[in-house]
Amino acid sequence: MRIDKFLWAIRVFKTRSLASAHCREGKVFIGEKAIKPAHVLTGEERIRVRKGAVQFEWKILSIPKSRVGAALVETYVRNVTAPEELKKWEDMRAAQRDLSRPVGRPTKRDRRDWEKQFD
Repeated sequence: MRIDKFLWAIRVFKTRSLASAHCREGKVFIGEKAIKPAHVLTGEERIRVRKGAVQFEWKILSIPKSRVGAALVETYVRNVTAPEELKKWEDMRAAQRDLSRPVGRPTKRDRRDWEKQFD
């Protein structure tokens, strides 16, 4: 199976084209070597994917026939990402959630929530 299709199948990326683009940009590695989207996986390899400042790493256990459900991903790969990288990812996500909160005039929903608190 091609690496871009594999990354899409195990739900690392939402679409196959995103997986392909990530490979073309040199953000997917096997060992220390950047991999092109057409690289064929043989199994028992370790894949490293850079998303932002975080390096995720997975060990391939087997190769799926097609895209699998989220509950079945662990039968095909094992996440071997370092704990400090996972912490960095959680911190980035928390900061992103804080930034998505609008600043300025409250929305209608905000006003209703505020009124519920004081009724």
